[in-house]
Amino acid sequence: MPAPRLRLGVNIDHIATVRNARGGALPDPVRGALAAIAAGADGITAHLREDRRHIRDEDITRLMHAIDKPLNFEMAATAEMLAIALKTKPHAACLVPEKRSERTTEGGLDVIGGHDHLKAFTAALKAADIRVSLFIEPSVKALEAAVSIGAPVVELHTGAWCEAAMTGEADAAEREFARIVLAADKAAQLGLECHAGHGLDFDTARRIAALPQIVELNIGHFLMGEALFVGLPSAIRTMRAAMDEGRSKA
Repeated sequence: MPAPRLRLGVNIDHIATVRNARGGALPDPVRGALAAIAAGADGITAHLREDRRHIRDEDITRLMHAIDKPLNFEMAATAEMLAIALKTKPHAACLVPEKRSERTTEGGLDVIGGHDHLKAFTAALKAADIRVSLFIEPSVKALEAAVSIGAPVVELHTGAWCEAAMTGEADAAEREFARIVLAADKAAQLGLECHAGHGLDFDTARRIAALPQIVELNIGHFLMGEALFVGLPSAIRTMRAAMDEGRSKA
């Protein structure tokens, strides 16, 4: 049986980063989301951070009204973000770690130390019929904790693998990829829907696409960087082709 088509979620945070660098309304992340969908994105991801460094509250509201594909609302497990999620009712909410000083998300959630806290947030979101995912490290213990917390979906943090691959650390890259392979297989055994993301480019997306247990990739920063040179639709179509090529080997 062939592996299911691999979904592509496009993160539009850094369109908002460029907008906010100067102020005003342009470039518009909602326009970017619509362009991404037209080019082949299966969904849109947006992270509303506590400090509102890129996506703003009104962006989430406008996205909910403007797009006809699922919105994946990345959020810290805070009372403020829970209230926004319950009010806006996105298709999905991905609980992610968040620190004010970080430039980007530095790793997966502490699903073991934060078990009870995350379980309460997961239950509240599920009760509102919002699909919940946890952004976690590719480890068996983290996956088992995700099951105990009650999340139906996990997103494996691919940052360490992608960083090692980008810097030419071949041995480290292979070790990190082996962790992802093991985690994806374990997720399937546990009945978890498995996504992946962070740091993916054309080459790493092509390779990870060959893992049939992974059903969705969420990619943002790399696509926005490529878009500066070739345009967003072209970057997304090239990414889609790379993913399909990798998937054909699953």
